[in-house]
Amino acid sequence: MKIIDWYILKRYLLTFTLMLLLFVPIGIMVDLSENIDKMIAKQAPADAILWYYFHFTIHFANLLFPFFLFLSIIWFTSKLANNTEIIAILSSGVSFMRFLRPYIVGASLVATVVFFMGMFIVPAASKGYNEFRANYIKRNKPSLNATALYNQINDDEIIYVSSFNGGNKVGYNFTLEHFNDNKLEYKLSAQSIRFEQKDSTYHLTNYVKRTIGEKDDIIEQERVLDTIFPFKMEDLVPVDYVAETKNLFELNDFIEKEKQKGSGNISGYQFNLYKRWASPLTAFILTFIAVAVSSMKRRGGMGVNLLFGIAIAFVFIFFDKVFGVLAESSGFPPLLAVAIPNIVFGVLAFFLLRNAKR
Repeated sequence: MKIIDWYILKRYLLTFTLMLLLFVPIGIMVDLSENIDKMIAKQAPADAILWYYFHFTIHFANLLFPFFLFLSIIWFTSKLANNTEIIAILSSGVSFMRFLRPYIVGASLVATVVFFMGMFIVPAASKGYNEFRANYIKRNKPSLNATALYNQINDDEIIYVSSFNGGNKVGYNFTLEHFNDNKLEYKLSAQSIRFEQKDSTYHLTNYVKRTIGEKDDIIEQERVLDTIFPFKMEDLVPVDYVAETKNLFELNDFIEKEKQKGSGNISGYQFNLYKRWASPLTAFILTFIAVAVSSMKRRGGMGVNLLFGIAIAFVFIFFDKVFGVLAESSGFPPLLAVAIPNIVFGVLAFFLLRNAKR
């Protein structure tokens, strides 16, 4: 690393940091202005609000880090180009690939931080962020609504609800089947099941238990029954953001358990996992595109580069969201959903760099 390398690397990291410090407070102010009335109406505690915005900061920075990184590189590289500093560097005999060395080092540092944050820190922040919004901002909990949901909660028991309302935590047409050596031992059914938070019990209406006998079945009936079960609310219907709240090891274990249960949400969970692994690669791809776009002095100055950069950043985010929705809702392979945007923009980075070298 020579003086010029340290000069570019410092600009890389400092500009990226300043971009985060600039936009994160703006995001907080926008969110607060939109949701302050709901927080007041639901009497959200002050400490809960402070923790929410702490989690919001981490969640927001992680969500938009590709956009911030891309714009920061275009910003300071365009300034270098407009000041003819890049021309001077390349005219001194430095190759374009050698000129990229401090950018590669900077991308490596950012990718390392993003990787460890995405695997271990962001999940905890996402949990606090989503739980606060579910409790104090959203009028109901549409993420908890589901229909025709099966779940194998252990090796011997399977539960089913025909529909589940997350707003009042009530499931309808509930059944639980208990097996012993692959033979049905008994079956519980109820018209509705509601979770009682205060004592962690389940309230059943029109309860029926049918125990399978060798000759005759034994049937027990109750109009209402309060009892406990060896499953949690998340087993009835997992919230749609559950994968975001688990670190790397927890998410791997969770996916394996959901595969054993035959969950229909496996693609969404796998997409979340693959996306975390792909985040470091995204940092390199966007760095190369940003350098290739902004390293040449253009008529119109920095504004043209920023305009072009913003357009590419939004297209990248659009691709990422579209393939994410396809993976979660249409059976599209989650690995391909993560790979395709990176492959497309990786090829774009290759051609832009080759053109910039000329």
